[in-house]
Amino acid sequence: MVIEMNMVKTLMVSILMLLLGKFLRKKISFLVKYSIPEAVVGGLLFAVFTLIMKQTGIAEFTFDKTLESYFMNVFFTASGFEAGAALLKKSGKKVLIFVGLAAATAFLQNVIAVGLSPLVGLNAQLGFMTGSIPMTGGHGNAAAYAPIVEKAGVEGAVAIAIAAATFGLVAGSLIGGPVGNFLIKKYDLYSDTPAEVSDDLNALALETTSRPKELNPNTFMLANILIFIALGLGAYIMDLFKILLPNVTLPIHVMGMLGGAIIRNAYDAITGDTNATPLEEIDMIGNVSLSIFVSMAIMTMQLWTLIDLAGPLLILLLAQCVFIILFAFITFKMMGADYDAAIMVSGHIGFSMGAVPVSVANMKAICDRYRFSKIAFFIVPVVGGLFSNFTNAAIITGFMNFLGIH
Repeated sequence: MVIEMNMVKTLMVSILMLLLGKFLRKKISFLVKYSIPEAVVGGLLFAVFTLIMKQTGIAEFTFDKTLESYFMNVFFTASGFEAGAALLKKSGKKVLIFVGLAAATAFLQNVIAVGLSPLVGLNAQLGFMTGSIPMTGGHGNAAAYAPIVEKAGVEGAVAIAIAAATFGLVAGSLIGGPVGNFLIKKYDLYSDTPAEVSDDLNALALETTSRPKELNPNTFMLANILIFIALGLGAYIMDLFKILLPNVTLPIHVMGMLGGAIIRNAYDAITGDTNATPLEEIDMIGNVSLSIFVSMAIMTMQLWTLIDLAGPLLILLLAQCVFIILFAFITFKMMGADYDAAIMVSGHIGFSMGAVPVSVANMKAICDRYRFSKIAFFIVPVVGGLFSNFTNAAIITGFMNFLGIH
């Protein structure tokens, strides 16, 4: 028996799974401890349910995932609005170094994934799904890029990317804190004098925390208007790139991010006020869209495609864990080899294996034991949540074209 889920039914179930995941996170401390998102929890439960139904021959589900693409594009467009001119100007040298380290991490994650795949008996295009798409990109990029790869004929790409992203969330939580703590103890960094934060970083930190907190219908409407204008602009930019670079694959959501950055800075320039853009409302819309599209992407994945790939997949993912631990020492040295650098290492591991919330959880766990690091809590979320999205998108696009994925 085939159970067909149309667009509206798929949306309804994805939201119900999101609510189920939220409920279970309140009841099961393990899920909170390891920063497993509610969308992942609920979505995986439904995916397991569909697996059981198919394997037992009871029923097979089909889904209309039109709205998955919609919510994905809204989320990435909203992310682009964080790239204000003031942020770019005031970032400082350490932010630029950290951006470079994040980009290098993403690039090498793909080298490892593609390079090791033939050794474990996997097609390089399929092994690519364990690289920076799910690692640095997390579930968001896994749900965004994997369908493109699967449409190009790589069967199982979505399921593997989502599984790898889930593995990364847990691994990033387990690895980040211990590595950061090891560095602090090994180099006796707790006795360091707290590093001074530059005036630029102080000003930027103040700027990013001075957004108006009161929500009202007008600002919320403005946020929606700006997002949809940016999303449309991204679509036109996409058309332009297809004309200028017909042989280069550029996913639409990357153009949405670019559209968001352009509209943000244009609106700031027109109003003459860098605080005019309703960033809090835009963040809210983006976060809601992210939760829905990740829930939808995970609950509709075909877990049965992983059965024959469990061994090779685990080898590739463990290789990513070994790599990120070794690369952590490079991050530590490049960021100053001090207490703040050790905290940033734990954060870097968090978002390069899972997501920015994992980074924050890792850093908070260490800081609660020692002392707070102002510069780490500024740099890591900015780079992990914003700049690495752009650099990773460019790196992923390059590898997709190298692998012939169009």
